[in-house]
Amino acid sequence: MIKRKSMFVLTSVILLLSVVLTACGGSSNGNNTGGSPSSGASASPSASPSASPEAAESGTRPFETDKGTVQIPAKPQRIVTDYYGGELLSVGGSVVGVEPTTFDNPFLKDLLKDAKEVGAPIDPEKVLELQPDLIVVMYDESYEALSKIAPTIHIPYGTATNVEETVKLFADIVGAPEKADEFMASFNKKAEEGREKLKGVIDPNATFGLYELTDKGEIWTFGDNGGRGGQAIYNALQFKKPASIEKLNNEITQISLETLNDYAADYMFLTVYDPEKKGEQSNKLQSSEVWKNLEPVKNNQVFINDFDTFYRYDPIAVMGQIDLIVDMLLERAEENKK
Repeated sequence: MIKRKSMFVLTSVILLLSVVLTACGGSSNGNNTGGSPSSGASASPSASPSASPEAAESGTRPFETDKGTVQIPAKPQRIVTDYYGGELLSVGGSVVGVEPTTFDNPFLKDLLKDAKEVGAPIDPEKVLELQPDLIVVMYDESYEALSKIAPTIHIPYGTATNVEETVKLFADIVGAPEKADEFMASFNKKAEEGREKLKGVIDPNATFGLYELTDKGEIWTFGDNGGRGGQAIYNALQFKKPASIEKLNNEITQISLETLNDYAADYMFLTVYDPEKKGEQSNKLQSSEVWKNLEPVKNNQVFINDFDTFYRYDPIAVMGQIDLIVDMLLERAEENKK
């Protein structure tokens, strides 16, 4: 749950920034009210007061957000974000700060060696130390304080609904639209290779379901844009949902253990959220009669997956999940032949 920082801390940061900006003779970063999430086309000749020399040399441009028009560096050099680390890295963004759990993303670890954590919710004091020239946030609770440090873009969760939309949006933000095309070329090639490997192994009419078990014993189903491998399974590899899940018409829906069989698929992928690694709820589920009587359980076509690996939905993670899922299916098919 997002918690607000104390007014004392925020006030201290704002006072400090006022002194810094006054000393530098700085001006407004260009935030206004109104507007919708899309990028501007023209560039401004002046840079934000907090922009790096590299960004200042390349100028700034307007970017339209739900907070209004923000003047951002045409080529940002030091980007801080909360939950968009993978999205920015997928298009070559120079990320210097992210929220802590981003470092648990196995697909990004090698790309974050020089980045620092900035808290969750994002901490303006930590951000200030990194001297960013652009801040990109999913949550806006510290927006006012952050926008005094550097140009700040608020992108609400769900603004982009698939990998292609995501890379186009973030490539625009980093000023490198060609990076979106490069990523999609690699992504589409990976997806095509995965589908080819599974031809003759997986029945094209087979259904795939995504589920999650929480540490409270809750069971949820997921669609194609809620993480848990959805983009890889439904969009890249083009597998089908069971009709019962398709009819829900929701990305995320809670179901009961008693109705689990109604939402079962030929292949079931279950992520387990168990931060304390107790295994209690997983053992309880798998020892239940409902679970034991599921056809995919009897057919050895259930996969229980690591949360940190399959929760992720940034473009880099989705591309990595394609390989993982293809390999799992091929290995299980060989196992089931024996």
